[in-house]
Amino acid sequence: MITRTDVAQMIDHTLLKPESTPDDFAALVEAGKELGVKAVCVSPSALPVTDTGDLVVATVVGFPSGAVKPQIKTAEAAQAVRDGAREIDMVINVGQAIAGDFAGVEADINGVVTAVAEAAKDLGLPVATGPESATEGAAIVKVIIESAALNDEQIVGACEAAVRAGAHYVKTSTGFHPAGGASAHAVKLMRSTVGDALGVKASGGIRDAQAAQSMIEAGASRLGLSGSAAVLDGFTA
Repeated sequence: MITRTDVAQMIDHTLLKPESTPDDFAALVEAGKELGVKAVCVSPSALPVTDTGDLVVATVVGFPSGAVKPQIKTAEAAQAVRDGAREIDMVINVGQAIAGDFAGVEADINGVVTAVAEAAKDLGLPVATGPESATEGAAIVKVIIESAALNDEQIVGACEAAVRAGAHYVKTSTGFHPAGGASAHAVKLMRSTVGDALGVKASGGIRDAQAAQSMIEAGASRLGLSGSAAVLDGFTA
């Protein structure tokens, strides 16, 4: 049976509200340490984040729409690595996926993967070798596909593009799209598509232990949560 500690080490404790202040981000970090989570995820403007202890620092790129020029995403990703982020959660161009332009989706992702790798190399960071490489100080890329806005075929196509592009994770949602957030169905489909090569992050609308458990059972290896304490309260130590 999965324990509270196990689940905590799957959580990206997240604060992406545009009205968040420096004090809010500092409180996020302190809460993350107290809860024993894996990472904290903040807006790019909040970087660098200090006094993080063992927490991994994540940020978002092209957020929340994904509908910005690829060169903007690559520049934002590289700057985020220079500012201390070790996990980059990028949003794909969702319209490209819906249109079936998976070559374009792949190129968009690969541009960010390459920019992150180059920025990491310039800083002398370890080379990312897998989904959890950020724990060792490497820089990795998670790909937000906005699964609630896609049909099954499009979800599979976006995940396959992420694999080809060299990403380290696929992620369900920004949590900001009106179509909704994570679903166990999408997570299961994403996991079956990427296998064990990539991690799968479920994010958006996960507010209690039951929802978190369903995502984990479907194949999620990471959870993006803003209400981490409430979710963890539903698991035993």
